[in-house]
Amino acid sequence: MTTSSDGIPLPLRYWAIATIALGITMAVMDSAIANVALPTIARDLHTNSAFSIWIVNGYQLAITISLLPLSSLGDIIGYRRVYLAGLLLFTLASLGCALSDSLLTLALTRVVQGFGAAGIMSVNTALIRTIYPHNMLGRGIGLNAVVVAVAAAAGPTIASGILSLAPWPWLFAVNVPIGVAAIAVGLRALPKAARAPHSFDFAGAALSAATFGLLIGSIDAAGHGERFGLLAAELAATSICGFFLVRREFTRSSPMLPVDLLRIPIFSLSVGTSICSFVAQMLALVSLPFLLQNEFGYAAVQIGLLITPWPVAIGIVAPIAGRLADRYPAGILGGIGLVVFAAGLLSLALLPAHADFFTIGWRMALAGAGFGLFQSPNNRAMISAAPRARSGGASGMLGTARLLGQTIGAALVASLFARVPHHATTVALFVASGFAIVGAVVSALRLVERPVALSDRTAEGAVAPD
Repeated sequence: MTTSSDGIPLPLRYWAIATIALGITMAVMDSAIANVALPTIARDLHTNSAFSIWIVNGYQLAITISLLPLSSLGDIIGYRRVYLAGLLLFTLASLGCALSDSLLTLALTRVVQGFGAAGIMSVNTALIRTIYPHNMLGRGIGLNAVVVAVAAAAGPTIASGILSLAPWPWLFAVNVPIGVAAIAVGLRALPKAARAPHSFDFAGAALSAATFGLLIGSIDAAGHGERFGLLAAELAATSICGFFLVRREFTRSSPMLPVDLLRIPIFSLSVGTSICSFVAQMLALVSLPFLLQNEFGYAAVQIGLLITPWPVAIGIVAPIAGRLADRYPAGILGGIGLVVFAAGLLSLALLPAHADFFTIGWRMALAGAGFGLFQSPNNRAMISAAPRARSGGASGMLGTARLLGQTIGAALVASLFARVPHHATTVALFVASGFAIVGAVVSALRLVERPVALSDRTAEGAVAPD
């Protein structure tokens, strides 16, 4: 079924939404699940913790280097094909993970699984744009934000539950029937969209993979205090690859690194707002467990319960924010949301010495509510600012901004633990609050910018933004 700007009809829309929800749930949840299971997997496979970290890193690296190339491929061959191929690869790789009997085979299948997850994530938002009518796009993106928040929050709990009943291979085996069901429904329900006329840029894909792979590696290395010489070499290699990538992309009508979209003020400001918000979120989510355990003496199970109000608040507020985003500017909603987010983070940094569950819980909920109010309008602004023919590029950039923000946030926490070990958690929350305020300012700048369409040159296949 081919879609238009009016989306697809009911009840087929519900089935398409279900497919999107199942795919993104598996992709997001699997990262959290692997983190929880690492000690168990390392013990069972008779390997040390340093090597076992590649079970997580391989997955993240595969997503990072392939997100933009796959989003570009979606513009060319169709978002539906890329999404279903990603689902199929993710499902087969999950079976491979479940059958792995060594660290090498598990790490390799996790890399393959990461490429499948990138196929899902790269065109996820672009597909939402084709599924929903334009006047309901904010609702669709809000619902997607809820799914992501719930999946991220439920991952550790589900992993703990599975490990209490079965060995670790079942963490990956459970994806197989879910993936098969999602593929079966998706083949019938996911819409086809108009395809771009240009060919795939293989050289650009290689440069993009090298640039972002090296960039993420450099950020992580800086956070963990890697030797200066090696870090300098990584940064130099990143700069060289990035230079040639940007120079190449400026000459192309439909660039893989969306420099054309970044010329649109609303789009570039939304990307900047997104990076700031995810830096703040990761600073908080990585440091909070240490704060609650080391400063307040809570056990691991209690910490999980204490953090739960954060994703719950996102789940409540995000769909409401999505509906509001269909009526009010993202600059206002995003700015207010990030100010509330900053207030929640600041209140957590200023927790009293003997904070009880309620005292901590409402602060978590405040931070989550602020983030939920920001996220849906910001994502809607980003995807709507791009011409429909460039929805894949916009979707890929949305995911890339999230990954960059999360990586920078995690690296900053590691750096703070190395430099101010006795106050790292509190300082991290203050820094997170600062990033949220910067994000609010960047968000507000969108109020003075008018949406600007790309040139309608036929070579670009561009149409005016929605």
